[in-house]
Amino acid sequence: MAQTSTVGPKGDKIRSDLRVTYSTRRQPLSVEIKSKVLALYGDSLKKQAESVCRDLGVDSGKLVIEDFGAVPFVVGARIEGAIKGARPKISEESLPPMKDFCKGTTEPGRFRRSRLYLPGNQPKLMLNAGIHRPDAIILDLEDSISPPEKESTRFVVRNALRSVDFFEAERMVRINQGELGLKDLEYVVPHNVHLVLIPKVESAEQVENIEERISEICGACGREDPVYLMPLIETARGVMKALEIAEASLRNVALAIGLEDYSADIGTERTAEGRESFMARSIIVNAARAAGIQAIDSVYSDVSDMEGLRSFVEDSRSLGFDGVGCIHPRQIRVIHEVHRPSEEEIKKAKEIILAYDEAREKGFGVVSLGSKMIDPPVVKRALRTVGLAVSGGLLEKNWKGPGKS
Repeated sequence: MAQTSTVGPKGDKIRSDLRVTYSTRRQPLSVEIKSKVLALYGDSLKKQAESVCRDLGVDSGKLVIEDFGAVPFVVGARIEGAIKGARPKISEESLPPMKDFCKGTTEPGRFRRSRLYLPGNQPKLMLNAGIHRPDAIILDLEDSISPPEKESTRFVVRNALRSVDFFEAERMVRINQGELGLKDLEYVVPHNVHLVLIPKVESAEQVENIEERISEICGACGREDPVYLMPLIETARGVMKALEIAEASLRNVALAIGLEDYSADIGTERTAEGRESFMARSIIVNAARAAGIQAIDSVYSDVSDMEGLRSFVEDSRSLGFDGVGCIHPRQIRVIHEVHRPSEEEIKKAKEIILAYDEAREKGFGVVSLGSKMIDPPVVKRALRTVGLAVSGGLLEKNWKGPGKS
């Protein structure tokens, strides 16, 4: 019995994407292309379609492509998604070349002031996301993707990790819950994802399961660079288990809270004042700090209210969070402005660091500034402040002078 699978968007305003239908049949493979730019790109589209089919070992069936200006990584992903939707037993992959700009690494303590969510099935949003300079870009496989699209979206996200220049943004993917999430890992871990967001975490065991699967995949594909984790707390139970979740894995570099789901879980609505989530957010900050990792706040969901966003981020920073989520590029500038240290903060941080350097040079075990003793956490905070100032262009990288760091 013939099987048919269709993937990709439909509608009148599609751009940078395509819709693909594949039907199994005994006849040799045929490729039909519908495109407004058929004369210009028809031959290259057909060649790529035939190349993907060869990679997958497919030489029969009918492939119908409706093109709306898709770039090659999307073409390959949609075709593979359609074919495997009809023939799920195919294990071969059709991978685009890994671009050099996709091979960068990350650091556990890097700044994560802003993390921009992008639906994994919206390649048009991915192409220019990096030029807005968020600290991180999240390709989402979870809430923004409907159940029928989850399988085919994995191919788009996988190919984007190998093909799209996100500039210097940290490359994150939010996976699904449970078994779906464990399967998602197979599509992102071998392709240089930097950090995996685990949604709706309520126990240390959930983190441990993800860590174990990542280690298995890294072993199988030969990956040596670490894959970091950011558990996302979105329920009352998760909040009450925050510390054990934060300490569940050495891969954890941050603990985040999602306030939309959390508010619903405790039976209330999220407000601008945030009284309903004050305790939960404070617990997340304390748990993260106790575990020695970053605390990351929720998104601000009204993309047209910049003053509301500024107030939310100021409140978030005052509670001790290192960053927030964002759902539109226009939010990034405001977030970075709020997290930018003041001149007075920078001046004080420089004094602390210089005093620390001097104490080390003289072999003193105790650091003091004037009449005040300086504890290690204060030095650590000063280093972060100076780092933010350098990152924001407020301070020269070699501010101590030539040859000093």
